[in-house]
Amino acid sequence: MKLKHRVVGAPGLILPRRAVRRLIDAGIYAEAKVTPEHQDLARRYVVRGVESGGANEEIGRYVTFADEDGNQLAYLHPLDSIGVNGVHAVVVAPVLVRVEMFRSGRTYRLLVSRHEVENAHDGRGASLKSKVMFDGADGYLGLELWKRDRALAGTVAPQFYSRGGELTEVPEAFRAVVTAVTKAVACLRCTHSHYLVGRTAAAAAQAEAASGMSNVQS
Repeated sequence: MKLKHRVVGAPGLILPRRAVRRLIDAGIYAEAKVTPEHQDLARRYVVRGVESGGANEEIGRYVTFADEDGNQLAYLHPLDSIGVNGVHAVVVAPVLVRVEMFRSGRTYRLLVSRHEVENAHDGRGASLKSKVMFDGADGYLGLELWKRDRALAGTVAPQFYSRGGELTEVPEAFRAVVTAVTKAVACLRCTHSHYLVGRTAAAAAQAEAASGMSNVQS
């Protein structure tokens, strides 16, 4: 399927109607929308997103989130979806990097965008500031991660090219999350998060990272 090259910052990828119909028919739901939300006790704004999506053998769509350096975030809580290939977890943070991918066969579409709240004064006039970090159209990965090449899922990602045929690289900081979302768009009947983690796991990862930095400095 030829994918139209359209990007919108906050709502996410704008897919062709045919692709949207196929996703609906397949029962695959991915919520790309991010919103500014106010925390009354903390007296601050955060950005809210929902990790969601899944796949069948022909098509897949998935949305997940990372921090501004590409690291895993702890979800606020998991979500129990009605059926499969739906919502998986809620995340809130001052800054969210959304990673959204659509797959049709072995052709991929990728959007990485950064979102934060701006113009927030005493709980009024809040809006989202969005910036596209990477926009990849018609990427290709010659593997069937949902079938015969399933063992490689989580270790590979599609290659993307400019309209002139030059290779365009995903920023190094976001390669891990892009690899994870590549696995997610090949996850049949998906019922779990692929990049957001529970608070215990996130705390352990932060402690490990801090320990590593301490060892380097010493």
